[in-house]
Amino acid sequence: MAAARAGGAELARLFGSAGLKVHTKGKNDFVTQADHASEAAILAVVRAHFPDHSVLTEESGRHAGADGTVEWIVDPLDGTTNFLQGLPIWSVSVGCRHRGQLLAGAIFEPLPGRLFSAAHGEGARLDGAPIAVSNRPGLAGAFLATGFPFRAHSALDRYLGAFREVFQAAGAIRRCGSAALDLAYTALGVYDGFFEFRLSAWDIAAGALLIEEAGGVITDLDGGAAYLESGNVVAGNRAVQRELLDTVARHADEGSLARLPLGGIGPG
Repeated sequence: MAAARAGGAELARLFGSAGLKVHTKGKNDFVTQADHASEAAILAVVRAHFPDHSVLTEESGRHAGADGTVEWIVDPLDGTTNFLQGLPIWSVSVGCRHRGQLLAGAIFEPLPGRLFSAAHGEGARLDGAPIAVSNRPGLAGAFLATGFPFRAHSALDRYLGAFREVFQAAGAIRRCGSAALDLAYTALGVYDGFFEFRLSAWDIAAGALLIEEAGGVITDLDGGAAYLESGNVVAGNRAVQRELLDTVARHADEGSLARLPLGGIGPG
């Protein structure tokens, strides 16, 4: 929680700054000095408490620690494009796992000052108050969140097939541009469910624990637990997640997506 707040303070300070330095990592993929400032602040907090732990961050990659059994998974700015465009929908995500088991996570939304947090076996919270997933009984009429595969165009045809079928069943679908926040608001019960393809571990880690600790379910496209490795996520309360997974899986599974190239427009 302290690490997420420290990163968020840097982002809030730099949001809307003129002359913000921006670099392109790839098509539709940007990094700014704000990303780097947030990451430095987060790592300073983590290392002050746990100097031997390993760290995986979006901007500087994996930093091996003397204790390789514990790893922090950090997205210093989830929603960089929103940040650059002046859209105030972005967040900081900090997760921690031990031997593959997620232990703790925090997602901080700096501008409204909302802090989502979870610890394994201890529930999920928003600003200290317990939260839970929604009680919607199924996909029909559900309020969902998603994300377009803007960095993985080869998956677009499969995504659009799934989107079309989900769209016809759901009540509404939103695409806000921060997967971490989408997961957090699904844990809160604002969204009934969420699905997206080819995310990265740092987009998912903290939010995945929030979902589980709020009473929800998160899986990969095969219904398994390999979502941090594949980046393919279907989440929600139990009823919605089950129907959402069944629908999405008619158009894409882990094997079919794994065979696609990472970039460019590929075959449908």
